[in-house]
Amino acid sequence: MNFDIKDKGLADKGKLRIEWAAQSMPVLRSIQDRFAQEKPLKDIRIAACLHVTTETAALAQTLQAGGAHVMLCASNPLSTQDDVAASLVVHNQISVFSIKGEDKDTYYRHIHSALAGRPQITMDDGADLVSTIHSERKELLADILGGTEETTTGVIRLKSMAANGVLQYPIIAVNDANTKHLFDNRYGTGQSTVDGIIRATNRLLAGSNFVVSGYGWCGRGVAMRAAGMGAKVIITEVDPLRALEAVMDGYQVMPMSEAAKIGDFFCTLTGDIHVLRREHFEVMKSGAIISNSGHFNVELDLDSLAAMAAARRQIREFVEEYQLADGRRIYVLGEGRLVNLAAAEGHPSSVMDMSFANQALCAEHMVKNAAAMEKKVYGVPVEIDKDIARLKLEAMKIHIDTLTAEQDKYLNSWEMGT
Repeated sequence: MNFDIKDKGLADKGKLRIEWAAQSMPVLRSIQDRFAQEKPLKDIRIAACLHVTTETAALAQTLQAGGAHVMLCASNPLSTQDDVAASLVVHNQISVFSIKGEDKDTYYRHIHSALAGRPQITMDDGADLVSTIHSERKELLADILGGTEETTTGVIRLKSMAANGVLQYPIIAVNDANTKHLFDNRYGTGQSTVDGIIRATNRLLAGSNFVVSGYGWCGRGVAMRAAGMGAKVIITEVDPLRALEAVMDGYQVMPMSEAAKIGDFFCTLTGDIHVLRREHFEVMKSGAIISNSGHFNVELDLDSLAAMAAARRQIREFVEEYQLADGRRIYVLGEGRLVNLAAAEGHPSSVMDMSFANQALCAEHMVKNAAAMEKKVYGVPVEIDKDIARLKLEAMKIHIDTLTAEQDKYLNSWEMGT
């Protein structure tokens, strides 16, 4: 078994943390129990490029219980929990290639190490596996049945590949499942991003101007949690419908050129490049704290900020100070990478329960149906989405109504009116 991790001696600590997370993941546990009996992934080789966290460990264990051979690498250089990586290697004999803080070269070497197992299914969080296969490892395409994608950024990349006729195997967009983005993106990103900002800075949010760039589901979550802690939330958007929704939700909406002058905290969640750039840094007040919770750190133009800086220093763990020529200081959290994973522990396990239940069930669906699927991006089958919601409610001991025969007939007929 090949692997590349920081320290196998961390394995026992990681095992306890994985057990703690699993207690809040009853849906995935029920799937794991079924997988252990039915082995729907028997001898299937799966390469997964995901954040190596306690929740991801529970997914890897579920896939392994289903009979899969799992190879795991990180989807972000700062998102790995080294004790979790060690536990998966030592206690589960899963090949892991991931070290927190790895440089760019190591990051891509680890991707190639995971691909060395010639996967039949890929699991991505950001589409780096798919991108690498299509650009550098095309010889692997013959073995691949299909893949899944976890996050908005990756889905955007993959849909672009499909639209341009480049995508060479089917992908299921796990991110688009209602049981994923309505909960993971909103409640998971909201809580964990604010958690990361507070852990990194120990600054008070109450009374501050908190600028959220992007009002998708992740931005909605961060805005909601920041407002809940007393911050005055400002939204920047390019989509008029989302901007209007933010106004109706009670937030200030303005261009970044205006928000940059008054913001105390900034967090980008757009999936786009250079959302905060030189023209914004030039007008920020001293002490401004900038962070990113989109998948890639390209949302912040850190090269321009570095070029503007007269001096730089690490003033706290995960906090870098850029002192500008005029004496102003701007602070960047977690190297501009996902602040919720760089400076905190990522999403709470109870929401990842549903996200990774989607991953597991979509892998099973792909194995059963890949031969009939085209080379495009698919949504999660509705029956999988609804089944996960049902299982989650059952685990929470919450019961809901069912339609009466009369109601069902009414909803499925056109004859009955007022």
